[in-house]
Amino acid sequence: MKRTILLVTALLLPIDALRAADATRPNIVILYADDMGYGDLGANNPDSKIPTPNLDRLAAQGMRFTDAHSSSGVCTPSRYALLTGRFHWRKFHGIVNAFDAPVIDATELTMPEMLKQHGYCTACVGKWHLGWNWSDIQKPGAKPKSDEKNRTRVFAPDAFDWSRPISGGPLSHGFDYYFGDDVPNFPPYAWFENDRVISTPTEPLNITPQTREGAWEARPGPMTPGWNFYDVGPRITDKAVEWIGKQRGQDVPFLLYSPFNSPHAPIVPTEAFTGKSQAGGFGDFMTQTDAEVGRILRALDENGFGDNTLVIFTADNGAEHYAYDRIRNFQHRSSGPLRGLKRDLYEGGHRVPFIVKWPGAVQPGSISDALISQVDLFATLAAIVGHTLPAGIAEDSYDLSNVWKQNSASPRRSIVHNTMAGAFAMRHDDWLLIAHKTGAHTKVPAWFDSEHGYVEDEHPGELYNLRTDLAQKRNLYATEPARVKELTSLLNSFRAKGHVR
Repeated sequence: MKRTILLVTALLLPIDALRAADATRPNIVILYADDMGYGDLGANNPDSKIPTPNLDRLAAQGMRFTDAHSSSGVCTPSRYALLTGRFHWRKFHGIVNAFDAPVIDATELTMPEMLKQHGYCTACVGKWHLGWNWSDIQKPGAKPKSDEKNRTRVFAPDAFDWSRPISGGPLSHGFDYYFGDDVPNFPPYAWFENDRVISTPTEPLNITPQTREGAWEARPGPMTPGWNFYDVGPRITDKAVEWIGKQRGQDVPFLLYSPFNSPHAPIVPTEAFTGKSQAGGFGDFMTQTDAEVGRILRALDENGFGDNTLVIFTADNGAEHYAYDRIRNFQHRSSGPLRGLKRDLYEGGHRVPFIVKWPGAVQPGSISDALISQVDLFATLAAIVGHTLPAGIAEDSYDLSNVWKQNSASPRRSIVHNTMAGAFAMRHDDWLLIAHKTGAHTKVPAWFDSEHGYVEDEHPGELYNLRTDLAQKRNLYATEPARVKELTSLLNSFRAKGHVR
């Protein structure tokens, strides 16, 4: 396929130039959705009630993976793993809460830092959610209070000197440019650019607008006057498109990491997308997310980057628990054929959409059932740009470049799944051991289990053959003791040593 594309485009660019652009240092765009289930993508789910034409087109232009996984069933850990090539559970389990410190250490090599060593210009536009050194701007003596659920430290707006720079964010970890709102439902509700807040939050959160679906979920804290949650997604996309335009005419390759704030709650599709799906407010927000992906992809084409850019689309974890009501109300299954949702050890918690488009290298319209993880992006991109990874760097990451280029078998046979401390699952080949009483962390409605044939048992764990039981309905824990023993030993081994590969 690569030879065909090179012949077709030979009149436009010399073959040597094409090879230099596509094979050695392609531009790289990583589009990272937030709380998007495997079945929310139309290309993955023929019964979807949500139109996703731009993502479906991207899948038709590249390779769609059916067995791809985030590191965690929640967002911060998955983002950490993607950028470091290291499973989050080696270091932490939970999310960064409002005004928490960074989870990436200054000594950890990140993907953008690695790419900068090969001449890349790098940008992060969107949701960071990996922490900042808020002590840089916290005023002496300023102390927080706890919110009503004792889950968030609540600061008054005047607790910080908002004019000062803040370290520990994207610019401290390899990005040349950052624009975003850090976390859409956490304070401060403000715009960040590079290493500082650029819209001063002078008042506490005082708005609770009607969301299109689910709970509001915005935690208390400082807010910029006039802050509008409905504007966040479009503004982030505007900035991503603007940044791409600024790369035109530059002679260096670029990395754009664009982590969306959607379709995470608060579910706030703009009026232009209200009613555009058959799956309620969330479906409309998904449709808006798809349109924002389309805007970024068009910006690549319009600025002449379409043929020499590697585009990766995926998501941080499965859909939020509102997805259960979505099944009853709209007959849409965000997890598609999978069991579980966000937070869960079941497949729906961490098996996510994953598409790779790379003209001249990845076969358009191809589908792969190779077992892969988002931690593998680090080693794969390192191999593409010719970077040799030292020992102890991206230690859980596999090079998947041959999987992408040749649709070959994955070098990865195992993944250790985890969301909460103390609860792990071991995937090896077709088998999955849940080394916990249940794979559910999100509460499952009784009607769902009853209607879909799920029953509770008294076994201390769960074992499934995903090749024959993707829906995870037949627990083989009691009938396959040798397999349980084998996978338990493998899990203990991987947890004890500092790497999986």
